Amino acid sequence: MTNFVGLFGMMQTAENKDVLLGRIRGGMPLSLAQQVKLTLLLCGPAILAQLASVLLQFIDASMVGSLGAGPSASIGLVSTTTWIFGGFAMATSQGFSVQVAHLIGSNDFHGARKVLRQGLTSVILFSLCLSLTGLSISGPLPRWLGGSPEIIPDASGYFRTYVLFLPAMQLSFFGSSMLQCSGNMKLPSMLNVMMCVLDVIFNFLLIFPTREISLLGASMTVPGAGMGVRGAALGTGLAELVTACMMLYFLLVRSPELAVTKEEGSFRPTATCLKNAFGITGPMWVQNVIMRGAHIASTVIVAPLGPVSIAANSFAITAESFVYMPGYGMGDAATTLIGQSLGAHRKDLVRSFSRITMALGIGMMVVLAVVMWLIAPQLMSLLSSDPDVVALGAKVLRIEAFAEAGYAASIVAYGACVGAGDTAIPSLLNLGSMWAVRIIPAIFLTPIYGLTGYWIAMCIELNVRGLLFIWRISGTKWMHSMYFIKQES
Repeated sequence: MTNFVGLFGMMQTAENKDVLLGRIRGGMPLSLAQQVKLTLLLCGPAILAQLASVLLQFIDASMVGSLGAGPSASIGLVSTTTWIFGGFAMATSQGFSVQVAHLIGSNDFHGARKVLRQGLTSVILFSLCLSLTGLSISGPLPRWLGGSPEIIPDASGYFRTYVLFLPAMQLSFFGSSMLQCSGNMKLPSMLNVMMCVLDVIFNFLLIFPTREISLLGASMTVPGAGMGVRGAALGTGLAELVTACMMLYFLLVRSPELAVTKEEGSFRPTATCLKNAFGITGPMWVQNVIMRGAHIASTVIVAPLGPVSIAANSFAITAESFVYMPGYGMGDAATTLIGQSLGAHRKDLVRSFSRITMALGIGMMVVLAVVMWLIAPQLMSLLSSDPDVVALGAKVLRIEAFAEAGYAASIVAYGACVGAGDTAIPSLLNLGSMWAVRIIPAIFLTPIYGLTGYWIAMCIELNVRGLLFIWRISGTKWMHSMYFIKQES
């Protein structure tokens, strides 16, 4: 614990994050110790935000779960579709934020603010189109997905409310990714934690009706809207709206690098900026749809195994999320570090940071994988009281522990590639690995070995995917991707 506190205490030293990032932009040398320190300073807040998000999602899910199986099923029915819409929004934001990271790395703050203004207009227009598309299908969507008549009204209402707040989600993603690519990881992480807390508070007030609760032996009346499933969607949407407003304030007004109040400029998107953004975002859109399709296929494969296997599979996936949080935090750091280093034409640092982030990400996830292997039954017992579910879930978690090193490599390497604007080949690697190495073998293994067979296929696939990304990062072609994109003068 002392070492952990000491590590984050480095954030208060004279040679802080901004000084180290300035050395990248200024062409000054960075020692290995300084590179490791900068990586940890950037990934730390992102990892803590991931932790808070997962913990609060558990609370959020339990609130809806307390309403009964029907409401939970109505949200689950449209969950894959909401993930697809959210994936489109996130990918669109990165198409502009990666450009900004490169421009900041080259000390072109005027150009970075120019892309920011154009990106803001673009994502607003895109999110409005996305929202209108969602509204147009919100009625028939539950029927298309095979929902039973009793859950269709709730499913449709939940999805309709969700897409109404898509512009708020889009702007929150946009603000967060822009701040992170400027090197400010701490503020968006804090705001994302705040959003999770607001989500729980709003849900508490909107899902349930006015009721009496007992607190420390005293009875008190808690007001509530009694909106049920729709209240869950509205609570999340309001939390996103508040967070989006704060993200944009700190980005557009307070950011030392990107505040648009520093100069006048047009918010009208140019063809060059849009072309650059689409070159990054397009492959990510395709990956979003096809990868979600693979998850749907996984559900279809596991569903015939029965309720115990379905529950064990779902709870095991939830339990595993604690292990890969550091990987995603490190992936965010890699995107920023690689983007700014390439913008500064520091290929030496690109190579070094890709190796450092990969090594640290793998190391962290391997340590947590060992812990997961040791306490797998205890983890599962926190999520289920059914002994059969706990036993089966613990068994597959211990299989998955052997996949975390490969999974870490793929997560961090993908973040590095995104920072370089290299998204086409990595998307193909993700898609090919998922479908050819996981889904197809799982079709044959699952009927023979049950849920264990599916998780064996998953374990093999994640290790193969990790090796593919290590191969990609070990080369040099991925580092040249953004050099072919020209910015307007």
